[in-house]
Amino acid sequence: MRARDLAVPFPTITVDTPVLDAARLLAGHNLPGLIVLDGAGRPVTVLPGTQVLRLVIPGYCREDPTLARMIDESSADMFLRGVEGRTVADLLPREHTEPPVVEPQATVLEVAAVMAQRRSPLVAVADHRGPMIGGITLDALLDRMLGTP
Repeated sequence: MRARDLAVPFPTITVDTPVLDAARLLAGHNLPGLIVLDGAGRPVTVLPGTQVLRLVIPGYCREDPTLARMIDESSADMFLRGVEGRTVADLLPREHTEPPVVEPQATVLEVAAVMAQRRSPLVAVADHRGPMIGGITLDALLDRMLGTP
C-alpha cells in the first residue's frame, strides 16, 4: 500500500486564515491538525491542533498550568476573543522546518517515519511538483498498520 492509497480529501487552510476559523474547522471536523497550503495549493506545513491552543491560552497558563485553576469558566471563554484579528501566520514557527509531506508513492513505513520524525499527527500527500492530493491522519495510519477495519 502506498500513500496515494491512504490519502483522503482533507480540509486545508492558508496562512491568511483567521485563527478562530482554523479552531472551528478543527473542532467541527474533529481533526488532529490542519494542512496549511500556499497560493499554488502545495503544503507549507501541518498545524497540529495543539498549536492553535497555544495561541488561545495565555502565556502564563502555558508556563504554569496550575494558574489556570484560578480563572473561572466564564472568564476562560473570553480568551477566545483575544485571538480575533489574528491569522494562522501568527501560529507558524519563525524558523523554517521541513513540512510533513510524503510523495504519493511513499510506503506505509515511510509515512510513519515522517510522522514520527516531525512529531505530526497528520501528513500531507503531494507530488513535489504539484498540489496536494490529500492527507493521512495518525489514526488512519495506525488502523492500516494494525489491520483494523
